[in-house]
Amino acid sequence: MMLTCKDASHLISERQEHPLSLRERWALRLHLWLCVSCRRFARQIDLLRQAIRTYAARLEDEEYGPELSSEARERIRKALAERQ
Repeated sequence: MMLTCKDASHLISERQEHPLSLRERWALRLHLWLCVSCRRFARQIDLLRQAIRTYAARLEDEEYGPELSSEARERIRKALAERQ
């Protein structure tokens, strides 16, 4: 089964939330091999995810996030941990 770009972008987003099935991974891998636009989108999503992780790590440091309460920082930390 060949994925459309719409299907591929959906799977790229979904893999951030949970592991894909073997069939989904292979279909996405094949599509990314053929489609430069979707490869670019996947790289952008990965870059955004890394930027969010970096920002979240900075929030833990009082120097960068003193305006957040410790409870708010803990809620953010837990939410990020649940998504990984």
